[in-house]
Amino acid sequence: MLELGIIGWIIIGGLAGWIASKFMKTDAQQGILLNIVVGVVGGLLGGFVLTLFNRDVAGAGWIFSFFTCLAGACVLLYLVKLVTGRKSVH
Repeated sequence: MLELGIIGWIIIGGLAGWIASKFMKTDAQQGILLNIVVGVVGGLLGGFVLTLFNRDVAGAGWIFSFFTCLAGACVLLYLVKLVTGRKSVH
């Protein structure tokens, strides 16, 4: 069973948050700290949703954790854009 430490969460969260901000076109509005926060919160959101579907999130490994963070971060950024009414920056 692979368990991520705080450094692992920061690295995976930062990378997932950065890639999600590229997908959602919010990269110009975010810095590295916000990318990390979005990725980690996205991972928590994605992990919560996956546990609702009886998926083992804790022992799935780095790659599964990364894609969970990425998907959760994209959903989080979408919801933030929906609530704030911001358009994407071109």
